[in-house]
Amino acid sequence: MSRNMLLITVFSMLASQAGAAELVELKVFPAEISLTTKRDFQSLVVEGVYSDGLTRDLTEKSEWKIADEKFISRDGTKIFPKADGETQISVTAEGKTVQIPTKVTKSAEDRPVSFKLDVMPVITKAGCNTGSCHGAARGKDGFNLSLFGYDPDGDHFRITREQPGRRIDLAVPEASLFIEKSIGTVPHTGGKRFDADSKLCEVLVEWIANGTPVDPADQAHCTSIVMYPKQAVLDGTGEQQRMVVIATYSDGTTRDVTSLAAFTTSNETAVTVSPDGVVTAGERGESFIMARFDIHTIGGQVLSLPKGLQYEERPSEPVNYIDELVGAKLKKLRLHPSELCTDEEFLRRVSIDLIGLTPTFEEYQAFLQDSDADKRTKKIDELLARKEFTEVWVSKWAEWLMMRSSNQVSQKSVFLYYQWLVDQIANNVPIDKMVRDILSSSGGTFKTPQTNFYEIERDQLKVAENVAQIFMGMRIQCAQCHNHPFDRWTQNDYYDFAGFFAQVGRKRGEDYREQIIYNRGSGEVKHPVTQANSVPKFLGGIAPDVKGKDRREVVANWLASPENPFFAKNFANRIWHHFYGIGIVEEIDDVRISNPPSNPELLDALATKFTEYNYDMRKLIRDICMSKTYQRSTRRNESNATDEKNFAHQTIRRIKAESMLDIVSHVTGTKDDFAKLPVGARAVQIADGATSTYFLTTFGRATRETACSCEVKMEPTLSQALHLMNGDTVNTKMKQGGLVKKLMTDGLTPPQIVERFYIITLSRKPTPQELEALAPLYAEGTNVEQGLEDAFWALLNSREFLFNH
Repeated sequence: MSRNMLLITVFSMLASQAGAAELVELKVFPAEISLTTKRDFQSLVVEGVYSDGLTRDLTEKSEWKIADEKFISRDGTKIFPKADGETQISVTAEGKTVQIPTKVTKSAEDRPVSFKLDVMPVITKAGCNTGSCHGAARGKDGFNLSLFGYDPDGDHFRITREQPGRRIDLAVPEASLFIEKSIGTVPHTGGKRFDADSKLCEVLVEWIANGTPVDPADQAHCTSIVMYPKQAVLDGTGEQQRMVVIATYSDGTTRDVTSLAAFTTSNETAVTVSPDGVVTAGERGESFIMARFDIHTIGGQVLSLPKGLQYEERPSEPVNYIDELVGAKLKKLRLHPSELCTDEEFLRRVSIDLIGLTPTFEEYQAFLQDSDADKRTKKIDELLARKEFTEVWVSKWAEWLMMRSSNQVSQKSVFLYYQWLVDQIANNVPIDKMVRDILSSSGGTFKTPQTNFYEIERDQLKVAENVAQIFMGMRIQCAQCHNHPFDRWTQNDYYDFAGFFAQVGRKRGEDYREQIIYNRGSGEVKHPVTQANSVPKFLGGIAPDVKGKDRREVVANWLASPENPFFAKNFANRIWHHFYGIGIVEEIDDVRISNPPSNPELLDALATKFTEYNYDMRKLIRDICMSKTYQRSTRRNESNATDEKNFAHQTIRRIKAESMLDIVSHVTGTKDDFAKLPVGARAVQIADGATSTYFLTTFGRATRETACSCEVKMEPTLSQALHLMNGDTVNTKMKQGGLVKKLMTDGLTPPQIVERFYIITLSRKPTPQELEALAPLYAEGTNVEQGLEDAFWALLNSREFLFNH
């Protein structure tokens, strides 16, 4: 190579390095190693975090050095025990070094293969006990296993005692049908599950050779798992990152269970994951990688970005913590947020969101003419103090609490329950206090209306399910029959939680329509597998002392408190959903590890603030409405055009059924007449879920038959469009209101009337092009009144009117 060419090459390399991101943090997982028995091992994963926010797998590019090799040995990325003692592993990459303390105990001892700790994980890893295989309710091909291993004792019996001499061959373990079908040497409907020389097969053969022993009663069990790294940002299609999964056991030991964990991805387009836990980036996007081992599931976030994506961060001044945390996530994704919405857009959006109505002409004029820099803040505070705000949120709570009359719940009971809820929201009673009052309530359903919670649903198991779904955002129904396939909850958790509601008593009051709810002081829930009485236990928590106490009070005091990590997050997420049309966890009542929050830091911060605010809903709502995140335009830019869940822009949301009807009545100047309510009452004031109208049903009003958020239908449909155009609601209200005739009588010109229509329906003035297009409707020689009615009708049927944006 010539001297000139060499100089060019060197300068090129230096220029490339000058523009390259620097390694700012070197992470090694796990941060410390503990090896127990000679069978144990631990694999290491090295991740580099760079100044541009990207991460890289540096496992193969790092230099490893063991301080004292008499205690441990290394084979590739795995560390094995040699002798008892302590040492350190130094991992170095790009000038940074991390020390990993390593401890070895019982290195001369072997650990026998355990059915629960070794064999069951192999069965789960191979997919044998899934719902599509032997884990189905009736099994498959005459062989039944418990779904995902929720009944290991039963599985041991079925494997070893059913069809003696066929499934298990103690004399020749390799000839066992249990083995031969798994490795594909005999026909198997499920096909080959693993190789004959694999570690999975080795474990099964050794267990059979040992005589298929039953685990001792004091066998250690897995208490938790962790997966590392917890977050990765990959630069370009094909970039990879290893994952490592570590289980902790009740005896304090840990094990590397990466090879036994079942990995899944929430978005295969963006990120894929191999059976051994290697993540590979695909198209631009975000995915959560889930690892399941034993009864535990854990997740981690992986972002996939276009290779070498150029991103220039734009200066931004956050209003509050919401903007900071949303901005941090957008920076990771290399997304630019949309600009702020106009005053007109803000006024209409915040009015619909806070009071369920569009602003009046006078409100529009006053807001647009106000030159105060804080006028948006003043408007938020003004709307939060309106009685309509209370009505909107009472309606939401009535949905969550399933307020609906039926054969067992009288209309009077529902009305009194609703009025109690109105008093709670109107007086700004802290949400934790309100929830405790509901769950621990005793007395008559008339005199103590909140007791209707236990009258609307009497089945003690469904009561437990409703409590988890409404107040913690969790659907635990799956765990009634088996361990939850996509979350941490086991069948034991389900029945232990249901035990809190086993002693609810009911008897008839003096009025045959009234029921008395009380604590019977007796009654248990039996576990369907063990047939033992369940011990009341908090979900994800301890088993409290309930002796001599009303169990509902015990669970209520825990549930609506900072000790319960799910309570504040649930309501923060539900409140957030109201203002964006999508939750940080979506759906809002399906919180699980396999459905993680899109911005966990934001959800944590909202929950923390909600707790600090003493569960004052209005304060949290004010934070949300004040943020630039809420006040952004729905118009997307080039970078956030495909973003749907990171709040880079505001969302276009169809207006909810009750508010839609109220707004139509509001702008036409008409009143509705609902059953059991005075003329002029708003649709959001309907107490009974069984009371509805054709309009409300067509637009997806919740029937309140279940606690599921999916009951509220927000999707636009052809039926809705046809009803607005051809149905009675809009046409009748236009004629009843007589707004066109009134404005003409007041002396307004046709263009002024059209402008008024635009302001009261869309909160904006018409553009010159729109005025020009509508002019022929009221031109000279036409029926001006009819033409103006047609213009009004067209606005009431427009997409812009039906959506909040």
